[in-house]
Amino acid sequence: MPPLPPLLHPRRARTDESGGAAPDGRGAFDDALDDAELRTARAALAQGRRQAARALLLHTGDDWDRRGHRLTVLAREPYAAAWAHDWVRAEPGSADAATLYALALVRRALRGKDDPDEAREACAAAAGLAPADPTPWLGLLLLARTLGPEREVLGTFAELRRRHPEHHHAHHLLIARLAERPAAGRAESHEVYDLAESAAAQAPADSPLAVLPVVAYAERHRVLAATGRGPADPAARGHWSGPRARRILRAGFDWWLEWEHDEHPRRHLDLNHLAFALSSAGRPAEAAALFQRIGEHATPVPWSYGHGDPSAAFQAARARALGH
Repeated sequence: MPPLPPLLHPRRARTDESGGAAPDGRGAFDDALDDAELRTARAALAQGRRQAARALLLHTGDDWDRRGHRLTVLAREPYAAAWAHDWVRAEPGSADAATLYALALVRRALRGKDDPDEAREACAAAAGLAPADPTPWLGLLLLARTLGPEREVLGTFAELRRRHPEHHHAHHLLIARLAERPAAGRAESHEVYDLAESAAAQAPADSPLAVLPVVAYAERHRVLAATGRGPADPAARGHWSGPRARRILRAGFDWWLEWEHDEHPRRHLDLNHLAFALSSAGRPAEAAALFQRIGEHATPVPWSYGHGDPSAAFQAARARALGH
């Protein structure tokens, strides 16, 4: 990946910091997606029992994408910070306890309920207990993406990527931030597209980072819609109809056909980005295949981009693609 130029200062268009959730039968979203073990551990933690979470994280090991996914989901629970703090006091040398506590403080800081500096200190403490683990740095990147200066975003991403070059969540966060830079030329010449394509090209052939260029287009749609420089409907302005957009859509769909990994913890986010893009581009047959594969596992991102009700946006696009 080439060096990143300094970030600019566009008007910020917010995006969800986690990126994932699946709707239940009532239209709500569950960040655990299809991870049944995670849901079990989260339910136990909600009752004040941390043994299931301890076992879950122990068995996750150094599957860094899965570890990041599981810890960020656990950290979103309302009382996660209190539970994790008790765990840290009971096991002061536990990297799992320290990282969960750090990510819970990050979540609270992003919601304006805690001091971001306290969350940063907790992330640094967790990183000290597990120097090879990128997950504490994911916490720092979540903070930097929304609250930090430009150098903090780039420096934190570099540290995280040094520990796990293909980190899925980290790349999505960086692309979301870079998409907010003002465009300097034609619609399809924004630098975020170049970076996303470069990262996809440098990743192994079976890496889900192959979908990153599609994510970059979705993030640019978010920014254009939120700042009034484009309509909320991504199909209305031909956002997905240019030659570069058509090329990256074809590449993303072809990657899914050949390389889809059922075991990747955040794969539903990629599938939803592809379905969103294909639906917006007016390619219902290809979109239908994605919707069939997604099943009930819709994610609010990117369906929330330009739409007040992501569940309704997903259901409407799905109905059009499947002919319902």
